[in-house]
Amino acid sequence: MSLESLVEEIRQHAEAELAATLQNQRTEEARIQSERDQKVTEIRASGQRATDTEVARERAQRLAAAKLEARQLLYEARERRLEDGLRETRSLLSAYTSSPAYPSVLKRMVDAAYASLGRQIRISGRSEDAAALAKVAGKAFDPTPRSILGGIVAETTDQSRRLNLSFDELLRLREDEVRELLA
Repeated sequence: MSLESLVEEIRQHAEAELAATLQNQRTEEARIQSERDQKVTEIRASGQRATDTEVARERAQRLAAAKLEARQLLYEARERRLEDGLRETRSLLSAYTSSPAYPSVLKRMVDAAYASLGRQIRISGRSEDAAALAKVAGKAFDPTPRSILGGIVAETTDQSRRLNLSFDELLRLREDEVRELLA
């Protein structure tokens, strides 16, 4: 073997090793590039999922807030309408005290007070009703005026029991029923 053949063989062996190393390097570069692309794709997908989740959550919160506000506005409107209806009812009751039928209602209230509390009672009402109550209740009439829409307030003389038949109290006791009728 000559020196030239030995050099040629070493050169060929070195070239083969260089080719194998270059091939390994290209393979490793391709693998690293593939891993990098895969990680970038995963990160983008994860970011998109997080964004979609946040957008959906924000949308749900806004929708819930809008529904709550709509219910609140509806409730407030209904309450205003009911309050207007109750004010109108009070106005009608106040107007009823001027009607010709009102004295007979006072008479029935006085009779109910006697039936409920007995004969030893004091009956009072509005100052505008003093003449009618004095006529209907007789000696049981108490001239102390009450600030009520109409009707009477009856008490036993010892003040142990009281029967409030004022329009205010009757309306208050039946306010839920009136609200149902107005709704």
